[in-house]
Amino acid sequence: MSTVSSMRRSGKRRLVADINVVPYIDVMMVLLVIFMVTAPLAPPGQIELPAAGQSSAPPDALVEIRLAPGGEIRLITRNMTKQFDRPIGRRDIAPTLRSLGEPSTLAVLIAADTKVPYGEVVELMNDVKAAGTGRVGLMVKGQGQGK
Repeated sequence: MSTVSSMRRSGKRRLVADINVVPYIDVMMVLLVIFMVTAPLAPPGQIELPAAGQSSAPPDALVEIRLAPGGEIRLITRNMTKQFDRPIGRRDIAPTLRSLGEPSTLAVLIAADTKVPYGEVVELMNDVKAAGTGRVGLMVKGQGQGK
């Protein structure tokens, strides 16, 4: 016992180099409780995606390009002065669109069969855009229409 009392009297104290983490744990626990209580009160985030039925009506005068499963491309005009309804080749798309009028003013809708691979539809869209058309869209079936 004499050694303990002699250390107290001498006034020499040893420094403790450890970090006291108890206050940090207390703060973390309080934050955890706050988040657990407020999380159920936050409204869930919802993303509203546009549906095909919500798109605007197609223009009156348009060019419809149909893509069949075999790769056949058929170009049809709707409500235009030049009537056109026949199969064309992929190379003939640009010259045919130019013959129907100024390509930048044309509205073109692409209708592809469900069996046509998506890559072919994208290639056809690229060909139509490369011809200089102003508006290119995809034709979809409405909810009330059958196959």
